[in-house]
Amino acid sequence: MVDTMALLLPFGRASRTTSPSAQHPAAGLPADDEVLLDAPDDRLGPALVAAGQGSHRAAADLLAATRALGRWDHRDRYVLRLAAFARSRPEWVQTWHAAAPDDPDVLLLRAQLAVDHAWGSPARAELLRGVSPLITAAARADDRDPVPWRLALDHARGSRAGHTYFGELWEAAVRRAPLHYGCHVAALRYLASSWHGSHRECLDFADRAAQDAPADSLVQALPARAALVYLNDGCGPGVPPERLHAAADRAVALSARFPAADLWLAAVRNKLTCVLVELGRWDDALEQLRLIGPHATSYPWSRSADDPLGRFLEVRHQVRRRAAPARGRAGHPPGGRARRAGRRDH
Repeated sequence: MVDTMALLLPFGRASRTTSPSAQHPAAGLPADDEVLLDAPDDRLGPALVAAGQGSHRAAADLLAATRALGRWDHRDRYVLRLAAFARSRPEWVQTWHAAAPDDPDVLLLRAQLAVDHAWGSPARAELLRGVSPLITAAARADDRDPVPWRLALDHARGSRAGHTYFGELWEAAVRRAPLHYGCHVAALRYLASSWHGSHRECLDFADRAAQDAPADSLVQALPARAALVYLNDGCGPGVPPERLHAAADRAVALSARFPAADLWLAAVRNKLTCVLVELGRWDDALEQLRLIGPHATSYPWSRSADDPLGRFLEVRHQVRRRAAPARGRAGHPPGGRARRAGRRDH
């Protein structure tokens, strides 16, 4: 039997550690050398392995299933990961498109690849103008799918589109999937970009969306995402600390609804941990690290380090040192709010 993770190692980022012998059994954390970065789930993993071998079939089946079942958040996440893989190994996507040029799934993947390519170029705005037909083709291929509209929202941000046009795209996106997390994140990023420094408006948008969403929806994590944008932006006036704590509390409540070491929620929990550390809530951060288990994600740790896994492990050590002495025991600490830590601590 083929070892899936062994095949993935040359292409993705897997386990590495800054301290191979570091163990954290008393804190309820896996050892450093057990932590993986951006580990794929049991559906994405085989698709990446097959793509590495030049076959698009598993990726096609995976994306077709998300479309048939209307699992739009999964579809969005898988498209992003497959496109990231295809940036350095595009042959399987080219073969797929040649075999099925009207397939909604390969059209969406090609549009994502084109946006990614344009985004990393100094000529972003000019390149993005040429991407519009690909996004339109993906949207027309399946009118139910909100993911092309998330791409359109990203495209509007990159091309500095006005608020009226962006609002039209937003209405089209939420009409298809009112709770699609990717579209909400794209809208939040647009607001943060076009209202630079006006974080209160971003938090208002995130709070309204979360208030209208079910308790188990990923949209409940949107205010914490807005808080992270604020904290990453050097803070500034206009946002009371209570709002940041309330945003973190909402995401903590969402996290508690999912099992420990759940890959689906790993990205939310990694970002939430970063927010809790910035707020000096060491006990709550340690609890999220327990729930994260071995599943680190590149973002948000890549924002402050070229080695996101190494940065994640550093933060784990820091949180364990700060939280454990106050608790004096290995059990789960009560969730309490410490004083807000200064940014220079991190």
